[in-house]
Amino acid sequence: MSGYVAVAAVLGAGVLLVTAAMVARRLLAPRAPHAAKLATYESGVDPVGEGWAQTKVRYFVFSFLYVVFAVDAIYLFPWATVIRDAGLGGASLVEMGVFIGVIVLGLAHAGRRGLLRWV
Repeated sequence: MSGYVAVAAVLGAGVLLVTAAMVARRLLAPRAPHAAKLATYESGVDPVGEGWAQTKVRYFVFSFLYVVFAVDAIYLFPWATVIRDAGLGGASLVEMGVFIGVIVLGLAHAGRRGLLRWV
């Protein structure tokens, strides 16, 4: 039961600190709203036109390739460090083969769509 008390104490302290910080900000922060402060500001560029704009789909391609390679690395490195364990056996090898097959399938799909060309 003492473990639950410790977790509750840490959570309570966290909530108390966040609440204290919010109250201190509300009491101490200067408030002088005017038109320039209330205007929309993004990356140093004044807003012009409508708020809707199309983005290039190419960014999706970069995120797709990142996920393929990052997931590959996240699962392969820990598996490679414990592969010498006798308890893993053939089942682990088959599971990793299926995993690598899925990664290769994702890369084949990317290659077929022309996403791996650097030109």
